[in-house]
Amino acid sequence: MAEPDHPAGRAKSEAASTDSEAVLTPDLSGTPPDDNSVANDHGAATPTLGPASSASPGLSRSPSFSGSSSYAHDAGDDKDWDPFPPMDRLTLLDILDNFALSQQLERFQRGLSAQTEKVRKSREVLNTKSRRARERMVDEWRRRVPSAEEQLDRYRKRMRASVEKLGARWNDTKVITLREKIAFIFGVMNIFVSGYLIGGWPGWFHLWYSAQVLYFMPIRYYTYKKRGYHYFLADLCYFVNLLVLLSVWAFPASKRLFTAAYCLSYGNNAIAIIMWRNSLVFHSMDKVTSLFIHIMPCATFHCLVHLIDPAHQRERYPAIWAIKNAAAGSPSAYATVSAMLGWSTLPYALWQLSYYFFITVRRRDKIAAGRPTSFTWLRKSYSKSWIGKAVLSLPDALQEPAFMMIQYAYAVLTMLPCPLWFHSRWASAAFLMAVFSWSVYNGSTYYIDVFGKRFQKELEAMKAEVAKWQHNPPLSDKPLDDDDDGSSGKSAASSTPLPNDERPPASVVATGASTVEAAARERRAAGGAAGHGNQDE
Repeated sequence: MAEPDHPAGRAKSEAASTDSEAVLTPDLSGTPPDDNSVANDHGAATPTLGPASSASPGLSRSPSFSGSSSYAHDAGDDKDWDPFPPMDRLTLLDILDNFALSQQLERFQRGLSAQTEKVRKSREVLNTKSRRARERMVDEWRRRVPSAEEQLDRYRKRMRASVEKLGARWNDTKVITLREKIAFIFGVMNIFVSGYLIGGWPGWFHLWYSAQVLYFMPIRYYTYKKRGYHYFLADLCYFVNLLVLLSVWAFPASKRLFTAAYCLSYGNNAIAIIMWRNSLVFHSMDKVTSLFIHIMPCATFHCLVHLIDPAHQRERYPAIWAIKNAAAGSPSAYATVSAMLGWSTLPYALWQLSYYFFITVRRRDKIAAGRPTSFTWLRKSYSKSWIGKAVLSLPDALQEPAFMMIQYAYAVLTMLPCPLWFHSRWASAAFLMAVFSWSVYNGSTYYIDVFGKRFQKELEAMKAEVAKWQHNPPLSDKPLDDDDDGSSGKSAASSTPLPNDERPPASVVATGASTVEAAARERRAAGGAAGHGNQDE
């Protein structure tokens, strides 16, 4: 009699097939097993803690997978078996494993997509930077290396500018040479006329002096004002010439004015030829004017005191005749050391105070800005001498007063021999010859040492400019640009028409052609590298 399946037995069999790899095979003979056999079978299939045998495989963490093969075998279909176990055999681990795998796959896919996007953006940025760098390189190359036509135009302009510069310098040299020739003629004629009047017509010499004052002084004012030297016009030498004109023309009867003018002319003004290094340079209007200002007052007074007729002197210049013929101790006896120093100190003090307040004080800012004066010139010229070092060692506030005191002491020392020059004709003539010879010596030094070297340097500079223009033109200093094949620069250099005075030498053209070929090779190499870069991108 067949018995239905016992529920307890079916539960035990399912539990056994779930917890172990051994699967119980149902009995197909039709005889139901008894309880003992079921118990024995159940005991044989129960896993133990001992070593696993070949008939009892090891436990699996995923029994549903092992059960799935049994299920597929039981179903009898080896080909279309379902990889997923039936719902009644799924466990919590199977569900969690399936969820974790999908999340990992999704996360991996997102990371892969992010890396792909990052690589794509990096490639785009790299391509953009390389393209911009290539464009900048091409622009820089085009800017630095102009085309052949531009280079030839530049060459023409430079050659034309060089020719115009040389022509302007040549014309300027011609103008300067003509002016110097005229100045040289007038300088020589001045010496000749002055010597002729001193020897033959001394009574007319003051007219010659006055005419030259009216000629030289406006020129001196214009040139010094133009050069920024107009503060020199306030120096003592110009003040002395003013006193001489006033004594000769305005106040010929003033003994005090004549005494002051005579002492300052033979004293400070004449010795300034040595101190200021005045030189007899005939072709230089400036140097001739400076020498005239310092020596002509002495020559004028020499003629009026020693060379004119005494009757004419008494009638025309009563102050000179009275001082010259005054008895010792009389009120008209001004030809003494004390009288000459005393009456010449008053106008000197007037000039010195006026110069200090109107030039040194009121123009202090402009002088500090670089406007030269006699004090700044002497301080620079005699800075290495003992007197210059002594003045410069003082504080700034005491340097100018010290300079004025030294200048007055120098004026007093130069005026001490003035009574001798006034009473002795030959002593006065010897003194004039001495200071004039000193100016001639300075002029010879200028012509040989200064003017000759300066003219030689100017000629060497012009020769160097011409040599540079002929043998090293600007065309060979920079490379020329060309077209793609490198032949247009050469053809432009050879076919562009140039006038005869602007045509470059053959060596220049050959140098330009070789430079064009070298530039063409470099540009072709750069273009090939850029093409390969585009293909890689």
